[in-house]
Amino acid sequence: MMYHKPVLLHESIAGLNIKGEGVYVDVTYGGGGHSKEILKHLTTGCLFAFDQDDEAIANKVEDKKLVLIKQNFKYMKNFLRVHNALPVDGILADLGVSSHQFDTGERGFSTRFEGTLDMRMDRANKLTAAEVLNTYEESELIQIFKNYGEVENSRKLVSAIIVARQQKKIKTISEFKQAIQTCIPRGKEHQYLAKVFQALRIVVNNELEVLKDLLIQSREVLKPGGRLVVISYHSLEDRLVKNFMKSGNFEGKVQQDFYGNKLVDFRVITRQVITAGEEELLENSRARSAKLRIAEKV
Repeated sequence: MMYHKPVLLHESIAGLNIKGEGVYVDVTYGGGGHSKEILKHLTTGCLFAFDQDDEAIANKVEDKKLVLIKQNFKYMKNFLRVHNALPVDGILADLGVSSHQFDTGERGFSTRFEGTLDMRMDRANKLTAAEVLNTYEESELIQIFKNYGEVENSRKLVSAIIVARQQKKIKTISEFKQAIQTCIPRGKEHQYLAKVFQALRIVVNNELEVLKDLLIQSREVLKPGGRLVVISYHSLEDRLVKNFMKSGNFEGKVQQDFYGNKLVDFRVITRQVITAGEEELLENSRARSAKLRIAEKV
């Protein structure tokens, strides 16, 4: 089984505008698909890759030009400094969950399998989805499903969770689905559960704050002319990326100096977001929600 089929591979590699002698960073190594393609373009250059998942680290390709670091990418700048690799020529981030993580039932990422409600990308972390469901206050859970999953009936959903967990702890995917079955709209089961699981995954892995950290660091880590290439999979991520590339902040408000000149850190390369073509969608259904944005450090 393929560990992970890289999404928007050619478009993202083209976006990096790779120089053979350059220094590049793949902050989400995963199955190594994007990294392998970057390595093909390097001559004397090198690639630093990050992943916090042991299974991704075990999937490392042997290449002298690759340094694979088992860490969350929020520590990117610190580790690049340790390796005396600053500044760099390009950063690639393929956000979200790998195909392998989705397809491994016991990881708890997918509604298709039975398994424990885990959802940790880094298994050394203590917080699991089960702990969130069983211990968080009602008001906290409502905010999680409303803000991170954009779930319309968040209050009804949380009410069902509270009732179920008072009987016994919710530990598995089937127990969770059973607990909330009255909240799931008929005919939209898959879409609804995808939103609910997305919300839990975001909070377990602190995904949006980690993404913000990465974007802020990219400003300092990239050389002038260096490229920032980001593939996101839902509107919350994409909005942060779009706003940051445009304005240097997460609200999307461009600041100006006294003379009215725009104060920006990046030049946006992708005026329109890049999405997968028909051919890729036929081969890889997970590319359906992918959105690629590219910017260049000024």
